[in-house]
Amino acid sequence: MPKMKTNSSAKKRFKLTGSGKVKRAHAFTNHILTKKSHKRKKALGQFAIVDPTDEQRVKRMLAMA
Repeated sequence: MPKMKTNSSAKKRFKLTGSGKVKRAHAFTNHILTKKSHKRKKALGQFAIVDPTDEQRVKRMLAMA
């Protein structure tokens, strides 16, 4: 059986943490930033954890499962 290929778009968007969870970036950080508060922009700059309902799907795209 051939090896499973990694989805190229997924490997650019997601990273695994040390405990095996999947990190992702927030959306809405590229433009129209003037109307967003400083607090909101700082929070959007932090990484988020992928929801458990989507985690298995993302790991499959990363050829982890």
